[in-house]
Amino acid sequence: MARLPFADIDDPERAPIAARIGEERGELLKLHQMLLHAPAIAEPWVGFFNGIRWNSGLSDDLRELVIMRIGHLNKAAYEVFQHRPYALKAGLSEEKLAVLGQDPLPGIFSAKEALVLDYCDAMTKSIAVDDALFERMRSAFSEPEIVELTTTIAAYNMVSRILVALEISPEDEA
Repeated sequence: MARLPFADIDDPERAPIAARIGEERGELLKLHQMLLHAPAIAEPWVGFFNGIRWNSGLSDDLRELVIMRIGHLNKAAYEVFQHRPYALKAGLSEEKLAVLGQDPLPGIFSAKEALVLDYCDAMTKSIAVDDALFERMRSAFSEPEIVELTTTIAAYNMVSRILVALEISPEDEA
């Protein structure tokens, strides 16, 4: 159960923003409803994440792979719950999804996936990325791909920190 009550989406100040978010995203998640306590944050939040989720050139499978890994590393059950269907739709196997909470990860990932997961782990666990890892990234990805991947990892670390701090859980969606 969340630490704060969810914002009243029928409140006159929040209702138009809640309606826009629901229309743009297809649903109004409990995360959005919590963010609506601060409408000035909730509205641009959705635009920013629409860019990351739907307008980035990053492949769906790599995007969802890092989101799922971040959710596990940061113990953000809501993030894992929300993104599991997207990860499956993006082509990630049940086998790969099942091990993303392990540390270290088993060697079942492709070379590209393993590299992305190493990068995700560095950004999530220690924040700093060493030169050798970054050079491996440069040899495998274009500059736009590196920026999109870096931004995705950073953004979903922010999401998980909000979810964990406010204790938003999958049960809140029920």
